[in-house]
Amino acid sequence: MTAGTTDPDGLTVDPAERRREQRGWYFYDFACSVYSTSVLTVFLGPYLTSVAKAAADAEGFVHPLGIPVRAGSLFAYAVSVSIVVAVLVMPLVGAAADRTGRKKPLLAASAYVGAAATTGMFFLGGERYLLGAFLLIVANASLSVSMVLYNAYLPQIAEPDERDTVSSRGWAFGYTSGALVLVLNLVVYSGHESFGLSQGMAVRICLASAGLWWGAFTLVPLRRLRDRRIPREHGEGAVGSGWKQLVATLRDMRRHPLTLSFLLAYLIYNDGVQTVISQASVFGSEELGLDQTTLITAVLLVQVLAVAGALGMGRMARSYGAKRTILGSLAVWTGILLAGYFLPADAPVFFYCLAAAIGLVLGGSQALSRSLFSHLVPRGKEAEYFSAYEMSDRGLSWLGPLVFGLAYQLTGSYRDAIISLVIFFAVGFVLLARVPVRRAVAAAGNPVPDRI
Repeated sequence: MTAGTTDPDGLTVDPAERRREQRGWYFYDFACSVYSTSVLTVFLGPYLTSVAKAAADAEGFVHPLGIPVRAGSLFAYAVSVSIVVAVLVMPLVGAAADRTGRKKPLLAASAYVGAAATTGMFFLGGERYLLGAFLLIVANASLSVSMVLYNAYLPQIAEPDERDTVSSRGWAFGYTSGALVLVLNLVVYSGHESFGLSQGMAVRICLASAGLWWGAFTLVPLRRLRDRRIPREHGEGAVGSGWKQLVATLRDMRRHPLTLSFLLAYLIYNDGVQTVISQASVFGSEELGLDQTTLITAVLLVQVLAVAGALGMGRMARSYGAKRTILGSLAVWTGILLAGYFLPADAPVFFYCLAAAIGLVLGGSQALSRSLFSHLVPRGKEAEYFSAYEMSDRGLSWLGPLVFGLAYQLTGSYRDAIISLVIFFAVGFVLLARVPVRRAVAAAGNPVPDRI
């Protein structure tokens, strides 16, 4: 076969060309993960909250579009809005990609809009909380849209039996870049005085540098990945068909109610996971009084232990089954939130212990959930079911930040806000425990593993 030859499903046939595309594909994770780690998890939450508080009235409220919002809730609300925007845009972008077969220009557009918005966070000085919320919404929505396009390349660059390996390597590339940039951020932030920078300027440089990193390394996948047009049925890929395909797939899932039951459980507990990650830095800085250096170091600890935790939970799954291992991780997540509620202020050692616990269950709970779902997908429908998995995941993940923001809005306490998230893990645990996974695998027409 010649380089670039594809089979009818769009998979690159030539092994050398496929490996070249895979290496390029890894680098988008390397490019964009610094946004999730440095911006969303570490710096932006506390900084945007401080900007909003500077602009707040005597009662501690800001008034975007005339709506009274407690300054401490602004970041959580903006995250929720960004996800709603992403969910509205993703089906349209997906349909355009399917119709034209040109995912790469759409990936470039979403990536560079997000990178530009992130770089623009350099200008978040004074009381510009509205600019900060707007840039967060644009950057976060752009990342979500770009990840849908990025994930859609996987079936075209990897054989079925190599997709787990390729996907895992991309995940590892992302964690590596996140840790590397956090180390650089720690140097800039901790030594800001020696660099002649104010603390706020150091934070803004760290925010903007994540956007520059995102944009620079996106050039690698854009050079290596290539578009291919796959023949489609008449009318497929028209604008609006993204939503139609999602609805059709969910209707098909009604024929596999046990698969649908697992998906519902996952959507609920994963929303809790994502909210803990995005709001942990706000909780640490505002409620526990921890400085930015402590938060950066804690997230670095999470990055390192997430890899070890995923490998360890994978070994546990081989012994006890994926379902039991996930249920155990949900119990740990609940314990983490309870511990966070009682965590004393100005006690970084205890916060590090909490970060270590998060790292040990973070990667494994998500990786095992994806692998367990793969057993529940009817053969021949992998792509559309995983598309629904991704779309539905994004579609519900606004709820956790909204609950967190409302809890703080009503109580003025981040401890009450963090404990409110227990409901996601408790409900997810109960729903998952009720799914007979062995019967679900058999009902999907797949061989039942010895341990599941």
